[in-house]
Order: sequence, then structure tokens, then C-alpha cells
Amino acid sequence: MTMLAPALRLHTPSRKAWIAVAFALAVLGAIAWQALFAQVEGDRGIAAVASTTDISIGGIDVNVTGKDSEDARENGWQLAQRLGWEKLGGPKISDSQLSSMVSAIVIEHEQIGPRRYIARLGVVFDRTRAGAMLGAGGPQAHSAPMLTIPVLKSGGTYTVYEVRNAWQRAWAEYQAGASAIDYVRPSGAGSDSLLINYGQVGRRSRIWWRNVLDSFGAADVLVPIAELERQWPGGPVKGTFTARYGPDNTFLESFSLTAANEQQVPAMLTQAIQRFDQIYTGALGRGLLQPDPTLRADRLQLNPTVAALIAAERNAQSAEAAAAAAAATVGDETATEAPPTTAPSQAPPPVAAGSYVVQFNTPTAAAMDAALAAVRATPGVRAAGISSTAIGGVSVMRVTYSGDLSALAAALRARGWNVAQNAGGLGISK
Repeated sequence: MTMLAPALRLHTPSRKAWIAVAFALAVLGAIAWQALFAQVEGDRGIAAVASTTDISIGGIDVNVTGKDSEDARENGWQLAQRLGWEKLGGPKISDSQLSSMVSAIVIEHEQIGPRRYIARLGVVFDRTRAGAMLGAGGPQAHSAPMLTIPVLKSGGTYTVYEVRNAWQRAWAEYQAGASAIDYVRPSGAGSDSLLINYGQVGRRSRIWWRNVLDSFGAADVLVPIAELERQWPGGPVKGTFTARYGPDNTFLESFSLTAANEQQVPAMLTQAIQRFDQIYTGALGRGLLQPDPTLRADRLQLNPTVAALIAAERNAQSAEAAAAAAAATVGDETATEAPPTTAPSQAPPPVAAGSYVVQFNTPTAAAMDAALAAVRATPGVRAAGISSTAIGGVSVMRVTYSGDLSALAAALRARGWNVAQNAGGLGISK
């Protein structure tokens, strides 16, 4: 008996299947959008407190008693004022004089009992009233605005604004009004977590740094790094702190502190920031924190040797052009015997400068810097600046040239570039 093979049937997706596929694609798109939006949404940092010039002393421990809770608290605050004044090295004065110079009491932690008050307090003294007694009057030198990037290494991971952390909180709560350093402390909101991260510290491209610094109105950068090492759960926490500065991540100084347990870490970080301020203030006094001139395009200066080579090349090209023009004039006079003319000679009109768009490949930040420097060194180029950055793609620069677009293309070809000319501008490559 012969068995017949069953006929093959081609199944086409039903309408329900198409609906299911469309729904799945929509869900995947929504997940992808949420993942992209999650890179910048949420509270990733803490806004810095408003800075004042008052004198703030924190970490004052008091343990006093009184007739009742209010009296004990009042005694604790008066004791904190005296202890804070002693820390500042002020002269002996009465309690009434001391109270008149206190502008605020900061409660870091407190426990109130029926007749007892235990707390850790901070005292803020008015600089106008207390400065004369402390010898802190007179003008004080200040630094340029310094973008502060607090880097925390904990658990083998470096973070800045990716997640909220104790190191960024400590810098945000630091009262820097009396410091000689003008700290620019971003909050980490919005695009801050994309512009400022640990990877930015390792970049050397001045164009990248100029874009970041201009976004925050800063002139240079400070990088205080904290590395926390927990010995065992609930045990001591060792902190290693490193002060760095500048776009080249230059080392300045390093020190170590230890907290007895996890609860003492905030106090250790606060102490570390005070030490950082002393380090940066000392560096400012030694002239180390002057803004890097390579971060400002208007202050950028070429190496004298390179500048001399560029000038010699431009002079040689000008001499060749003048010789060619003279040879062409002699040839014209020999070929045609034109009657002499008495019309006065006129100087050629000046060549008008034009602004043109130039596209170029930028696989790396170093390639961008090299291309920009090469175009600026081209004879006839008056100015060149980046108008669109795309590392790994095609970037765009705006070039001001003394001549038309064709002349600019010829000048770039003479410099060894492959030039493609179109109505909208030029495309160059090596």
C-alpha cells in the first residue's frame, strides 16, 4: 500500500500574530526609552549650600545637665560657643560679648533628656564682629572659579554623580564662603552626570575641557579623590585622600584618615575637606592654581619654534607668488607692444574674508585637536573654531579665510589634505 506524503502548507501570520509582534516591539521601545532617560533622570547629587563669609566651626561635642530640658539645652549651646571660640584661638571675653558675635548654632546631632543634653553642634560666628578680634580682617586673595569634581572610590568603583554618595554630600554641605578657593560645585542634576564623571578626569583634550568648563562658568578644575576601604562589616573605615588639579590631573598631595566605624565616616569626610581646603589654599599661595592657559582659546600660544617655521613657510609662499606674478607681467609685455599709458596705477582691492564650513573625520579627540591646529596654520586662515563635535564620526568647524571657497580648498590641498568641495562647504581628510 502506497503512503502519500502529506501536502506542505505554508502558514501566513494571522492578524493576532501581527498584533502580538507590534505590541512586543512597542514594549521593547518603551523599555529602551526608559533606559536612555534613566541616564539623566533622578536625584543623582546634592545641591551645594549657599556660601557666606561667616566663620563656621563644627564637630563640637557637649554633654551638660540643667534644671530641665530647655535649661540643659541652653547650657549646651553656651558651652559650644565657648569651645568654638577657643578652637579659633580668640581672646578671653564675656559670655554676653561672645553671644553677640554668634549668628547661628548648627545642630549636627542631639539627644535631649529631662535634665540632660548630649549633642554635636556647630557654631557660626559673624565675620564682621569676630574678625577684628581674630585678626582675620583685610583683603584676601581668591582663586579663579574652580570646577570641583569629587571622585569617590568605594567597593572598587569610581563614582561622581552616577549615584548619590557621602563624598559629594560632604562637599555640597561644606561652607566655603571663607575659603580663598572659589569652588564651583555642580548639583549632579540633569546632564551633569553625563558631562562630569570619572572618565572626564582622564581626558586630556583641551576642546573637551573647554566645553565642560564653559558649561559651569569655571576657569580650571580641582579633583579631590577619596578612597574608602572597609576593614570588616561594622569595623574601621580607612580613607585615603588625594588632591589633584588641572586638565592633566596633576598630583598635589595625599593623606590618610581613619573612622572608627561607619557612623564616623561623615565626620571623617568633613575633616578631609578641611584638609583639602588647606592644601589647595597653600597651592594657590605658591602660584600652582593659576588657570591653565591652554584651556582658553584666546590665550593659546604656539611654540616659538613652530611659529617661526609657519612664518618662514608663509614668507616663502608669498615670495613664490610675487615671482610668478612678475614673470607673468614680463611675458605679457613681450608678447604685446601696447602704447604707454599715463593713467595712474592703482593698488589691487583687498581680498574680502569669508566664513566657510569644513567637515572632517574625528576618530579621537587627539585627531580633532590635530586637524584644528593644521587648519589654523594654513596660509590665509584668520580663524577656525569647532561648531559641532562628534568623536568617532564627522565634526564640523567654521573657518574664516581671506578669499573664496575655491581658494581655501586649494590652500588646504597644498597642505596635504584631500578636499571635496560642494556648494555648502568643504570636506577634508588625510
